Amino acid sequence: MIWYTVLVLAVGAERVAELAVARRNARWSLARGAVERGRGHYPPMVVLHTGLLFGCLAEVALADRPFTPVPGWTMLAVVVAAQALRWWCIRTLGPRWNTRVLVVPGLPLVSGGPYRLLRHPNYVAVVAEGVALPLVHGAWLTALVFTVLNAGLLTVRIRCENGALRRAEAGALP
Repeated sequence: MIWYTVLVLAVGAERVAELAVARRNARWSLARGAVERGRGHYPPMVVLHTGLLFGCLAEVALADRPFTPVPGWTMLAVVVAAQALRWWCIRTLGPRWNTRVLVVPGLPLVSGGPYRLLRHPNYVAVVAEGVALPLVHGAWLTALVFTVLNAGLLTVRIRCENGALRRAEAGALP
């Protein structure tokens, strides 16, 4: 369980690093006239993602979930791949990447990197990590609850983001 705790804490540290990047990028975007959309769904998103980390550790400890090598190592590989995809998205978007929906008017959509393959590759990373991180150590209930709640939240988030991008493309901001 110790190594799993280290893994979950490492993912938590990665999230803190994301927030630091997002704050810096928010300043960049706001200085260029960015408009924020979807403020209402952001706090539940933070709670859900924090709950994922706590849920992983709590379920493994309280339900005495065992580590099973084949699914455990497979899910660890998925977690690592999800992190790689997330940071590829962050690097591709550069200062435009954010945990909030901030759109700078007049900037074209990014179509390079993983965005040439998918419209929302960062959310693929979120979904993969949300399933895989708990399953590394058999926390199937956390994986299930997170996945169901995240599906609803991502539906709202993607609709919000697509609307904000459409308005930006049409020149309708703010």
